[in-house]
Amino acid sequence: MRRRQSLSALASLALAPLWARAQERRRIVLGQSCPLTGPAAQLGLQMQAGAKLFFDGVNAAGGINGLPIELQTLDDGYEPDRCKANTEKFIAEDVLALFGYVGTPTALAALPLVNQHRLPFFAPLTGAEALREPVNRWVFHLRASYGDETALIVKQMTQLALNKIAVFHQNDAYGRAGLDGVQKALLARKLAPQGVATVERNSVNVAAAVKTLVAAQPDGIVLVSAYKSCAAFIREARKAGYGGVFYNVSFVGTQALLDELGKEASGVVVSQVMPYPFGTATGVVAEYQAALQRAGGTLKPNYTSIEGYLAAKVLCEGLRRMAKPSRDGLVNALESMGNYNAGGFSVRFAPGRREASSFVELSMLTGDGKVRR
Repeated sequence: MRRRQSLSALASLALAPLWARAQERRRIVLGQSCPLTGPAAQLGLQMQAGAKLFFDGVNAAGGINGLPIELQTLDDGYEPDRCKANTEKFIAEDVLALFGYVGTPTALAALPLVNQHRLPFFAPLTGAEALREPVNRWVFHLRASYGDETALIVKQMTQLALNKIAVFHQNDAYGRAGLDGVQKALLARKLAPQGVATVERNSVNVAAAVKTLVAAQPDGIVLVSAYKSCAAFIREARKAGYGGVFYNVSFVGTQALLDELGKEASGVVVSQVMPYPFGTATGVVAEYQAALQRAGGTLKPNYTSIEGYLAAKVLCEGLRRMAKPSRDGLVNALESMGNYNAGGFSVRFAPGRREASSFVELSMLTGDGKVRR
């Protein structure tokens, strides 16, 4: 009898840490690495804020099947090495999934860890093909690709007889993805870039790029960088006498670009992969605007935060469909969303399909801080 009691006590001691951890895990923990400081900070802050709006609402209503959602966000400054270190921390803490990473070079730095640890990687804010091809079981994309965006940009420019098209791009995987998209779209029309120039990530040293592209005399310039460098390029190109048009892909951060340019934003075009978040709205946009008001009205609608909000909404639908929280269970649940309507935004995931949407439209910025469709 004493021996059995001793063995039982030893077993209880051995299981105590596991039991304690199980109690601690009575929540759904997600890891997010994004820029909260530095030249790309507004992208991370807005993505985080939009996601938090939705997660806070879910938690206030009792969570997912009784489990609250905890979004752990770490700052990577839009630097790949820091993003990799953050991802390693999330893995050590055994998060259920990675969510809402911001940027191509940072997402690519996390990808080997995602594959190694079989970790769901949901809605990174990037349209790079390097994260989409080949299809990866663990990576789910909410937004259209940079190929989709640049195809629409080039289509509109050439329809307006703007055939001499130059490219200003960030000198990294993100910028090269955008450049590749423009080149492919031009090649289909038997055209080539009028000129190409680069800027380093997290830099606004655009003087050489301005000199190169203004001298090339293009009809229009496609910009593939973050908001500070794009704003600096637009200002300096205009000062140098350039009178052509500027087109940006969505990652630029529309609201951040507006804030940087002020009145100089007039006429700048941005491709968008999320629903128009302003004005009279229905569906998910109306839900989003109502959530902003419930949060006190201090946050203003913008494209990046609605992307965070929508990403959170779609992920929560996947979480609700799980039999129990697990990484494989989440992947299987997301794959079941072959025809999910997120309030006017259609989601089409399936086995072998990891792009929820191919929606793209163009918007134009105004000098009074507005965005026109």
